[in-house]
Amino acid sequence: MTSNSGLNDGYVYREQIEAGAGRSALAYLTDTYRHSSEAEWRARFLRGEVQLDGVTATGDEVLRARQVLCWHRPPWQEGETPDSFELVHEDETLLAVIKPGGLPTIPSGGFLKNTLLSFVRKRWPEASALHRLGRATSGLVLFSRTREAAARLSRDWREGSVEKRYRALSEGLATQEHYEIRAPIGLVPHPLLGTVHGATPQGKASSSSARVLERRAGQTLFEVHIHTGARADPHPPGVHRPPARRRPAVRRGGLPREHSPGLPGDGGYLLHAETLAFTHPLTGERLRLHAPPPPGLRTSEG
Repeated sequence: MTSNSGLNDGYVYREQIEAGAGRSALAYLTDTYRHSSEAEWRARFLRGEVQLDGVTATGDEVLRARQVLCWHRPPWQEGETPDSFELVHEDETLLAVIKPGGLPTIPSGGFLKNTLLSFVRKRWPEASALHRLGRATSGLVLFSRTREAAARLSRDWREGSVEKRYRALSEGLATQEHYEIRAPIGLVPHPLLGTVHGATPQGKASSSSARVLERRAGQTLFEVHIHTGARADPHPPGVHRPPARRRPAVRRGGLPREHSPGLPGDGGYLLHAETLAFTHPLTGERLRLHAPPPPGLRTSEG
């Protein structure tokens, strides 16, 4: 099933000024949020959508540190997404579900209502996502139902005690059976968003390993084990791509690309979060959860 429920309720994007002090409000928004042009931001000021410290702004205001700048985005039509998920674990502190490819985990990239978080909260209003998957990525997502569970599992994630295994289809035939990937992860320039996370020599140390599951006609199916990451929200293997003749993960299947040069989470790749293993924050039991891979990521033996 897919969801396309008309206009959403709009959203208020709010931030406190820090590095933008001394610049005009228009210049700051134009340079910081490059998904929109200067003309588009100017039109928003003219429509009265932008406020500075609770007062409608013109765009000419010189920003000061600690001021609060808000854009009241009007309701908009979101893109179609799947509207269902599969529950694999439920107790009084945790939920684990299987996210379908094409559904954003949390609000981002033009999606507000059509997200996994929104659909999960219809049944469990207290749920909070402990990590996220890219929109086109399928597989396991873990939710906390209490603050205590969130705090303990976030600590375990930072300390590397949560096991994360993915399946990924890569373009080209792997020349060896196993790869250790050590590319540091940090912020890199993006022409639409300013910066996104990617491989960069200036990033923080990260470690993944990739094991060949199967070679196909011009493609390699990998199991990817994420050991450590640069963020509390663990980096996806779309950043650490398993090498196959030094070519990137294949961009086939999934959702069509709608942006150029593209946004994080855009479709076109085959990636699946297959396994999560962690210590239960209440019982101390070691849990190991599994999400069967979709057809395009299964081996020929099933």
